[in-house]
Amino acid sequence: MTTVDVPAEHAPVSLVAQPPLLELRGIRAAYGSVEVVHGIDLAVAPGTVHAVLGPNGAGKSTLLAVVAGLHPARAGDVLLAGQRINGLRPDALARVGLCLVPEGRGIFPNLSVRDNLWMMTHRGRSRASIEEIAYGRFPRLAERRHQLAGTMSGGEQQMLAMARGLATDPALLLIDELSMGLAPIIVEELYGLVAEVASDGVSIVVVEQFARVVLGVADRATLVAHGQVVQEGSPAELEATLTEAYLGG
Repeated sequence: MTTVDVPAEHAPVSLVAQPPLLELRGIRAAYGSVEVVHGIDLAVAPGTVHAVLGPNGAGKSTLLAVVAGLHPARAGDVLLAGQRINGLRPDALARVGLCLVPEGRGIFPNLSVRDNLWMMTHRGRSRASIEEIAYGRFPRLAERRHQLAGTMSGGEQQMLAMARGLATDPALLLIDELSMGLAPIIVEELYGLVAEVASDGVSIVVVEQFARVVLGVADRATLVAHGQVVQEGSPAELEATLTEAYLGG
């Protein structure tokens, strides 16, 4: 059974016994005086892929930044395994099992693949253990292990970013715009890997502008527009709403 130890006053909590793993209650967020997220509620069950969809400027990435501790919530609560985590720093959230794969991949382009993975040993795992996990999940990285990360293809860089995130052994993986700048065939491959990771028990929240590429692997989806939830349901239930949300009807 996996547990997370939320810092300060909270005791260890069971991720199995207390679904949903992630819950957002009335989240509001702003940049200065301009509010861009207006009271969003969201629940993510353990071991599922939950897609957060919507057009550019809908507030999706801001919402993810709030969950990851990178942007403050103006109001509302973020709960991980039933415990409120508002205000925790990203490094503290990583220690309790939450990891973000940011838009733009977040790798070190001037370091080799091996050295990018070596940076993740701060969590206490050995370099050999991290490489074994990474290369087992992403065999292509083993072939590129001595190559500078910035010289790899976009898809391979995204694999490295995911491998770095998984090296922290997260209970919850947040992925921002996985498909950005990548060819459709690569995106399809990457989302197949997302489904494999979820099948191992990791909960995954994917923020994605190009909705239909993620619906094939998502268990649930939330459609966001103008900082508000338009609809939540199964991927099939959201299909009819997508064109209207993106194109205005």
